[in-house]
Amino acid sequence: MNILVCIDDTDNIESRGTGSLASELADALQNNGWGHCRPVTRHQMLLHPDIPYTSHNSSMCFTAEIRPEFMDAFTGFAQSYLQQESAAGSDPGLCIVDRDRLMDPDTLMAFGRKAKTTVLFKVDAYQLAERLSVHLSEHGGTGLGVIGALAGCGLRLTGNDGRFRGKFQVGEIGEQLTVADLMQKTGVDVVKNLEGDILQDDAPVYIGKNVKAVLQDGRSTLLVFPEPRDEAGEICWQTCTKQQLRGY
Repeated sequence: MNILVCIDDTDNIESRGTGSLASELADALQNNGWGHCRPVTRHQMLLHPDIPYTSHNSSMCFTAEIRPEFMDAFTGFAQSYLQQESAAGSDPGLCIVDRDRLMDPDTLMAFGRKAKTTVLFKVDAYQLAERLSVHLSEHGGTGLGVIGALAGCGLRLTGNDGRFRGKFQVGEIGEQLTVADLMQKTGVDVVKNLEGDILQDDAPVYIGKNVKAVLQDGRSTLLVFPEPRDEAGEICWQTCTKQQLRGY
């Protein structure tokens, strides 16, 4: 089975973030021998006075291949885990989508995109989850995290939203590597400039402060911008800044 797992609103201002819990859920799925996961992505939702959130209103999602006989065990584990590990005052939500049985992926993706621009409500999330036959559950507080959990699954499903959790440690700031070196050290699928062009393996790239991947076209993608440092006057490249990546 190919599944999406997303959680939202599990933290408070003093606790560890939702990304940590999502990564631990993914680790548990693998360590228990239930299946194999791909890395966690962060998905930004609307920032609005009518939406309560801890700091950024983002949800955390990962995909996994899981053997069907372990699906109930993982779902039960995830629910218990959120109940036990979510911070005081949080409103955690959990969504699990079986991609192989999802009959209307376009509607789920549309819900995710809408959550980036519109104030949505729990009833909206539960009605859609029932219609699509996906798992959606709340595990404390008001349970408003179900909105972001469902939306995060929709956004991950688009293949064109979100930043992968964590930063790559690939060298010193200002160090120059080739694209081929970067791909080998980070494991990303592709290196592109901000216009969407794929860079050649021998293209030189300077290492910036935050080396992070984004999700584009279903692939982990390292984005770079032009940096005219070459002594011959030719354009080199630099990994994107935190500010440049905020739109992903």
